[in-house]
Amino acid sequence: MALYSEKVMDHFRNPRNVGVLEDANGVGTVGNAKCGDIMKMYLKIENDIVEDVKFETFGCGSAIASSSMATELIKGKPVEEARKLTNQAVAEALDGLPDYKMHCSVLAQEAIEAALKDYEENGKDK
Repeated sequence: MALYSEKVMDHFRNPRNVGVLEDANGVGTVGNAKCGDIMKMYLKIENDIVEDVKFETFGCGSAIASSSMATELIKGKPVEEARKLTNQAVAEALDGLPDYKMHCSVLAQEAIEAALKDYEENGKDK
């Protein structure tokens, strides 16, 4: 059996929504010193809808795939729905991650939470 699902490999090889969002009104950065992964999530929220989302991830293939899938799951969705995204949902959407890589999906969830928090505190008026 392959270590990674086809979906993980696809999102690693062809990540969606990579880059910097210049007009983001919510930005969150999280990192895991243990594994060295760093994720930065950019949100453009208008009328309580995640109109656009981009990410920059420095890390392993699972971290990149998790970031990519997480952005796909919240893009175009209401903020309330984005807020409820769980790392389990990210991992399931990728058809699973190895146990020792589950922290990558947690990081993606935390990056979105951090960006939403930034939006709540600083970005609503932008």
